[in-house]
Amino acid sequence: MLARSDGVGTVEQMADLGRRARAAARPLAIAGSDRKNAALVAIANAIEQSIDKILYANAADMASGIETGLSPASMDRLKLTSERIADMANGIRAIADLADPVGAIMAAWERPNGLKIERVRTPLGVIGVIYESRPNVTADAGALCLKAGNAVILRGGSDSVHSSAAIHACLAEGLKAAGLPQDAIQRVPTTDRAAVGEMLKGLAGNLDVIIPRGGRSLVERVQSEARVPVFAHLEGICHLYIDGSANLDMAVAIAVNAKMRRTGICGAAETLLIDRAVADTHLVAVLEALADAGCEIRGDGDVVAAFPSAHEATAADWNTEYLDAIVSVRIVDGVNAAIDHIETHSSHHTEAIVAEDAVVVERFFNEIDSAILLHNASTQFADGGEFGMGGEIGIATGKMHARGPVGVEQLTSFKYRVRGTGQVRA
Repeated sequence: MLARSDGVGTVEQMADLGRRARAAARPLAIAGSDRKNAALVAIANAIEQSIDKILYANAADMASGIETGLSPASMDRLKLTSERIADMANGIRAIADLADPVGAIMAAWERPNGLKIERVRTPLGVIGVIYESRPNVTADAGALCLKAGNAVILRGGSDSVHSSAAIHACLAEGLKAAGLPQDAIQRVPTTDRAAVGEMLKGLAGNLDVIIPRGGRSLVERVQSEARVPVFAHLEGICHLYIDGSANLDMAVAIAVNAKMRRTGICGAAETLLIDRAVADTHLVAVLEALADAGCEIRGDGDVVAAFPSAHEATAADWNTEYLDAIVSVRIVDGVNAAIDHIETHSSHHTEAIVAEDAVVVERFFNEIDSAILLHNASTQFADGGEFGMGGEIGIATGKMHARGPVGVEQLTSFKYRVRGTGQVRA
């Protein structure tokens, strides 16, 4: 059923998706690990066998993106290559290899009265994922939700509509091959914005959790309008602090990688903080390496004085997720000032420190309240696959339930099983 322009068709369409997802969630929740893993392997095989179809669909999205003037960062997120598609398939196989979280006993204890209590992982139920121009999220989200025993409704952006449809066809093929309900992974087939509104309302109680993955405007809308719980992935204003004890060669290598490996991902460093104690020895070397890699430098007065090709940073720069080859740079008076800056301007996504002083590192780890903290490593490791989770739906920057990479364990809840021998309460 195609959505009518007045939005009524979309309302009916979304209600139907919700009902079908709820119906699929129950058999999926009790499906054995072997069947879920068989579906995942079949999905990975289907993706590899459909590389040409997926690339053809992606070419249509890329052409449309050029016509509509998508930013370079958005185009990078949208673009698929044979290598990226192969990585997508391998990521799904890695998810299949993970331990099944469903039914895992998280804790167990016995009460003095003989009651035996277990806390056991269970699926969340039906998850809605709303995302923008990242077609790979279609595969990652579908596979992770499947592994965790959840049905999922995927609403990708209009920028990636053809790519997402081609990938979703592979997901449906894998479910069918394993004898699992194809409604367990559904894709919203309309680009009508009213579809998002219906998901935020909860699809008549059929949606248990919403996960938004996109820009600030999308996430803020979801957070303000959603009537169901949200795993928020806000922007990635990530910081790299180079301490006075940092090794120079390491600092240069990490700074260039953290900023320039892929500028359009949420784990890319956006602000570089350098300890004044090593400004004379480290600052110019780091900035020259960044500039040679094609990065624009925006710095405070001290940075511009030492590196004249840098542009003067504005107040807005310290709160900007560039998703581009731009970095804001500030000289700070040691770890105290670095922590103060980060806690003031960070989106609480990912922060990294380059340092050899163990005391400084522990202070950084203990006093900064971000989802991911790294020592002597690039911020671009802020990724569920790099954490050994097989993939992720996003990086949750909130504090409730899931935080950091949202992988299979984070897509579960729990219940208590209590076993007695006839006990009654006085």
